[in-house]
Amino acid sequence: MKQTPYLFGLKMLSLILLTTLLSCAQQRMGANNADFVAADFARAQRQYDLLLRHSNFPRTLDTAGHVVGTDEWDWTGGFFPGALWYIYEYTKDPQVKAQATAWTERLEKAKDLTQHHDIGFVMYCSYGNALRLENDAAKVKKYQRLLVHSAESALKRFDPKVGLIKSWNEKASWDGKTRWKYPVIIDNMMNLELLFFASTLTGDPKYRNAAISHADHTLKNHFRSDYSTYHVVDYEPNTGAVLHQQTNQGYADNSTWSRGQGWAIYGYTLLYRETKDNKYLQAAQKAADFYMNHPNLPKDKVPYWDFNAGQDGYKPDVNYANRKLNYIPRDASAAALVSSALLELSTYTSGAEAKRYYSFAESTLKSLSSSEYLAEKGTNGGFILKHSTGSFPHKSEIDVPLIYADYYFLEALLRYKKLKGA
Repeated sequence: MKQTPYLFGLKMLSLILLTTLLSCAQQRMGANNADFVAADFARAQRQYDLLLRHSNFPRTLDTAGHVVGTDEWDWTGGFFPGALWYIYEYTKDPQVKAQATAWTERLEKAKDLTQHHDIGFVMYCSYGNALRLENDAAKVKKYQRLLVHSAESALKRFDPKVGLIKSWNEKASWDGKTRWKYPVIIDNMMNLELLFFASTLTGDPKYRNAAISHADHTLKNHFRSDYSTYHVVDYEPNTGAVLHQQTNQGYADNSTWSRGQGWAIYGYTLLYRETKDNKYLQAAQKAADFYMNHPNLPKDKVPYWDFNAGQDGYKPDVNYANRKLNYIPRDASAAALVSSALLELSTYTSGAEAKRYYSFAESTLKSLSSSEYLAEKGTNGGFILKHSTGSFPHKSEIDVPLIYADYYFLEALLRYKKLKGA
């Protein structure tokens, strides 16, 4: 049928309108993609105005929705000031800097923390970030001195006979029959950055050598053949022989605790940064590939608290019957720290590999920036992210906000912004 000029004109007008709408939609989508970092930091600053009202270092919420605070001896103390430093790094707001400084300096006594291994988390996440962003010469010298002192404290848990930093003091495992003598957990990889810093600053290799020794023994004994990780490896204190490979926060001894896998990815990425030894890069990549390609990873890339929770072939030592949950909780803290690690890992690789790590991290950050995980203003006690899991076996901090989820989320956002050149 022959088209009339009128019909032809209507079709052309419709085509132009459709093209315009699509273009506007694409522009809005592009703007949204570009602006989610800015929106997240704006939300973070507003949320942390609520957390700043509390007198102790915020850690999580209790079952009644009240903020649970800690002191400087808890392993999580450094994350709140560290998160404030990240907010300051983005906003350049001098008031935020003053708050970050005040909360950081409240941790000074923790330079002598030796009752567990997490002095790196406490002191480097706070004072380490302060050093990056502080220009006052007197404060810089003080913070450097405190971090070297902290590294000395960390070495008090390093025994050359074993070659590792002892994570916890002697304790019982979940199986009711094993007592760990020299337990080392995969989390401990994160405390090595403090030691590398101390050697760089002082020129003394003893801190660096201890870190490398710890990383080498962990690489040998914490990884399975598929580069999934054990949570706990227990050693014989006099010989350094491996006694047990088990879990404390995962589902079963042979399962893969998702945040533990994240600690491994992040830890060996920073080991490669500090040493440029290719074996650490390969470890980080293989651990990342296990995580990224796991068939039980949800589509939004925010993992369940354990990749194997409730599956056949994984026998827990914990009685989970009294948990009474009809779902498997997620762990946004694992997603946040893995996204941060993968962004750095992408800079040490090239081509398709670099793009794969970068794209996975980008997708994860967009999931965490959605309403499913990002708290609405004035909710969530002031924390930024929802749906993290501290320790399911201990019935502790299940499906709640966690301060370290916020910390690594903000770190990842800053890394993403820098890589985007925005």
